[in-house]
Amino acid sequence: MRSSTPADIKPNRIGGRSATAAGVIIAILGLLAVLFPLITGISVSVVLGAVLVVGALVHGLNAFAAGTLGSVFGQVILAVLYGFAGIAFIANPVVGLATLTLLAIAFLLADGLVEIAWGLRSRGQHGSQWLLASGGVSLLLAGLLWLGFPSSAAWAIGVLLGVNLLVTGVSIALVGRGTGESIAPDVPRGSQG
Repeated sequence: MRSSTPADIKPNRIGGRSATAAGVIIAILGLLAVLFPLITGISVSVVLGAVLVVGALVHGLNAFAAGTLGSVFGQVILAVLYGFAGIAFIANPVVGLATLTLLAIAFLLADGLVEIAWGLRSRGQHGSQWLLASGGVSLLLAGLLWLGFPSSAAWAIGVLLGVNLLVTGVSIALVGRGTGESIAPDVPRGSQG
């Protein structure tokens, strides 16, 4: 059996430290997003607008390469739609934020209904109650956002994104920390040839 040397272990510890550091940074960004949800939401709206404008340019360029008149027409229509939406999101990010909040409400509503239907279909199976609970929470969140709309638009996207980043960051940091700690017990105590 080959013995491990410090050189064999170092990349894993470095990888664990990198993951831990990345997780901490992501968690801090998530915390900032939760603390400043309006700024986060407006930033998301502007970035989405920029992505849509780039998409409009791509569709516009593809219109020249399209073979048939129908394809050219379709690409031009998509370029105009992407461009209009992108410029609207950039020019008035608060309206974009309201649109994103409505999309989040629709997503949570659909997600809740699907999870509840899935939970009801799989009644009696292990974990079906968690599907029902998750669906109920999604419906509750959709309802709360809808009842608070339009004022919920000021905080909803920022808080949802922030909580996601915070949970993801903590998870990555814990995995990275576990990777660094799990190396030490695997190191053989003596040299076996």
